[in-house]
Amino acid sequence: MGAEAMVRTLLYTVNSLLQQRRYQAALAVLKGFRNGAVYGAKIRAPHALVMTFLFRNGSLQEKLKAIFWATYTHSRNLAYFVFTYKGLMALQLRMQGKKIPVHSFLAACVGGWLVFGENNNINSQINMYLLSRILFGLSRLAVEKGYIPEPKRDPFPLFGALVWGIVLWLFEYHRHTLQPSLQSSMTYLYDDSNVWHDVSDFLVYNKRPAVK
Repeated sequence: MGAEAMVRTLLYTVNSLLQQRRYQAALAVLKGFRNGAVYGAKIRAPHALVMTFLFRNGSLQEKLKAIFWATYTHSRNLAYFVFTYKGLMALQLRMQGKKIPVHSFLAACVGGWLVFGENNNINSQINMYLLSRILFGLSRLAVEKGYIPEPKRDPFPLFGALVWGIVLWLFEYHRHTLQPSLQSSMTYLYDDSNVWHDVSDFLVYNKRPAVK
């Protein structure tokens, strides 16, 4: 059998396996792992590239290493979480025969504890990103369920005012409580803009290039 025929046979076997409904739950877990890894890399790589070259000091090699490590960590953690979550969901469904809301909560809690429970920069950013989204989601759900009355006016202007008021107050007087990347961004915007010597570091550069 030639190599081409072997490849065709292998592809046929794999495709036949993928069509088997009895393996659907296990295969969904594996594809979830794949999608988690790909999505994590797509999200983190450009963010790490921009933030590293804007705010991180060090050689090009050190910067590239930092970008790779941040991308790898985000991709790995998201893949592990999706794998854990979907695996536990499939297990609970198999045990109880039907899907109920608490299954999702419990599976995600376990995955969050195991994967995103370690206190590091990547997990901190992801968890805080999700926190802002779930606060919005819970607020909308509370209105839909009638737990709180629907606002007569759009509350978003008040929300924007409070968010920016609090974050600048923290930055000015309790800076250490903010995440390092946020401190770096706000230092660039609000502290570095107070310092210049001539037109070079007023318009062209943020700070004077180091004299060698």
